[in-house]
Amino acid sequence: MSSTNYDGALPVLIIYTGGTIGMRESDRGLVAAGDFESRMAAALSTLPPDRQRKLPRHVLWETTRPIDSSSATPADWRALTRMIAERYREFAGFVLLHGTDTLAWCASSLAFQLQGLSKPVVVTGAQKPLGATDSDALDNLEASLRFAAQAGLREVCVSFGGRLMRGCRARKWYTESTLGFETPNWPLLGEMVDHAPILYPGRCWQAQGAPRFELGTHPLPEVVRLPLWPGIRAQDVTRWLDDDQIKGVVIECWGSGNLPEDAALHGVLARACAAGKTMVAISQCPVGGIHPGTYATGQTLTEIGIMSGDDMTPEAAHSKLAHLLAQDLSPDELRQRFLTPLVGERGAFPT
Repeated sequence: MSSTNYDGALPVLIIYTGGTIGMRESDRGLVAAGDFESRMAAALSTLPPDRQRKLPRHVLWETTRPIDSSSATPADWRALTRMIAERYREFAGFVLLHGTDTLAWCASSLAFQLQGLSKPVVVTGAQKPLGATDSDALDNLEASLRFAAQAGLREVCVSFGGRLMRGCRARKWYTESTLGFETPNWPLLGEMVDHAPILYPGRCWQAQGAPRFELGTHPLPEVVRLPLWPGIRAQDVTRWLDDDQIKGVVIECWGSGNLPEDAALHGVLARACAAGKTMVAISQCPVGGIHPGTYATGQTLTEIGIMSGDDMTPEAAHSKLAHLLAQDLSPDELRQRFLTPLVGERGAFPT
């Protein structure tokens, strides 16, 4: 393990998009709010002097239209990615303040667009607003700033509840707990110990070569999630997949990758594949991945031509598929890249 204080000249850029961390009370409950800079400065000034001194220099960019993350879209994450790319050389790292509801989606989307990072991009938020009683916001802000100044960290991460997680492995796990998120198929990348950031280098993604950002220029393709449920009917799936606008499908199978023994349903999926829709399969179980050949009912996935999503989260599988479909890739190139770990989103748990 290692802990390295950043002593370089470049500051960290904090990007405030909205979310609970910056919300205020209203007569209808919590609402997105601006004027975050003064509130953030006031909160950070309450930290003990020694912890204030250890914070990296930072600059805040504050959106003029803070949003509740339940309204965030992939287009918003594309815009954030462009901002980071345009200012990449100016900062030592980036902290993105985002609402928790779609924070894992944001982190996954950014990870695939910002491949080959040579500095940290840390996404965080809070379960309670900054300044509220028993809020986790200040702790998350402090930790994220400290992690964003770690030169050995070179990927998109989620910092929450004193823990550092791979962004494309994270899922929102708790509605109220200050832990917030889990990465069920990957260990923590780091932790705050006695208010100091500790990294576990063997678990961190180390990209080779220069940054190779893949910023979206083509229209975003329509990708849908198809969770299986007991009694799912072929005609219902047909009505959904007959939409020509849908280019990709993430099928959430049972267990290790099982489908119902329903020839009509299998036929619908096979026709969708033949019609050019790119289809991938993941498990509805949050821990572990799929192994389509384990059971006879799962072998159908391979026969139809549905790609394995291994142990990817729904957020990562959906984001990766949409990202690849937006590139100028041949079917073979798309398949090869989907089945290859690009940012540590799939693959064996380190021992």
